[in-house]
Amino acid sequence: MNLQNCLQELVDPVFNKTLSSSRFLKAATVSDSREVNVQIELPVPSYPLQAELSELIQKSIQDHFPEHQDVKIEYSTNIRGKQSGGRLGLNVKNIIAVGAGKGGVGKSTVAASLAYAFKQFGARVGLVDADVYGPSIPHMVGTQEKPVAQEFQGKDGQTLTRIIPVEAGGLKVMSMAFFVEPDQAVIWRGPMLHKAITQFLQDTEWGELDYLIIDMPPGTGDVSLTLSQLLDLAGAVIVCSPQQVALLDAVKAVQMFRQVKIPVLGIVENMSGEFFGRGGAKARGEELQIPFLGELPMNAEIREKSDMGKIAQLVEEGSESRTHLLKMAETTAIEIARSLLENPITPPLEIL
Repeated sequence: MNLQNCLQELVDPVFNKTLSSSRFLKAATVSDSREVNVQIELPVPSYPLQAELSELIQKSIQDHFPEHQDVKIEYSTNIRGKQSGGRLGLNVKNIIAVGAGKGGVGKSTVAASLAYAFKQFGARVGLVDADVYGPSIPHMVGTQEKPVAQEFQGKDGQTLTRIIPVEAGGLKVMSMAFFVEPDQAVIWRGPMLHKAITQFLQDTEWGELDYLIIDMPPGTGDVSLTLSQLLDLAGAVIVCSPQQVALLDAVKAVQMFRQVKIPVLGIVENMSGEFFGRGGAKARGEELQIPFLGELPMNAEIREKSDMGKIAQLVEEGSESRTHLLKMAETTAIEIARSLLENPITPPLEIL
């Protein structure tokens, strides 16, 4: 057995895949001083069991090759994705819809927090506020800027006009709130919604992104159908609070996404604690056979930072909510990568 074969059959502790089948193992070499150098490329911005994986690698090498006791492991990250924006010409690896069966469960708070948590891990992230009837993302991220139009030279030489998204704390943001007055009601039918969402996605200069988070309108409506037609989404995150009535509506949201062929990544329990209860979302997720992505506690910090337009501070050092939010993002990224490892994307055949 050579060094490469020794490591290829190791099973990683998060995805339970061999390093060969997952393509995590990039190289394993021996230096002149008999030091073993192993290069591992991970598909997610945060891998929770890196120490355990390192221990498995070191033990396997030292057991099979006692003469090589000095092992150096280098980790790198290459976030894998479904290339969700390919149909619209977007260079976005993963587009995630954040939805809820009803309003008032903190869906927008979760969407913005998820975006900033991904960014905290070092990912390139954008956020679309598709909740056209109650756009609140600009307020939460603390921006009053307006998007601007800019001309670009197309591949065919033609001049294209693109929307430059607003940047808030390193996050690229688009919202209906940028285009209407604060007290103006948006009264639109399905075709107008479809056109607006398409423009937010297709006509915006997003650049290269690892994750684009879409804050959906509450309930089951036209926007989900629009997204299923436009994009190959990485999946949907369902937000609910622990009360029974919210859980009933969460089930409807799950069934809606399944009906329009959008995979459900999992469920998040928001406002968890003594007041509303705890554990209802996890139990309902088990019934629906969808992963539990984490719980966010009901505390004053989340409300205060959201109201102050400083939601980005929730994922910074010293925040009592930080651990919960980063864990939610970590498990969401893992579920996306897990689906890609289990169902690899094959490139379409080119017809000559």
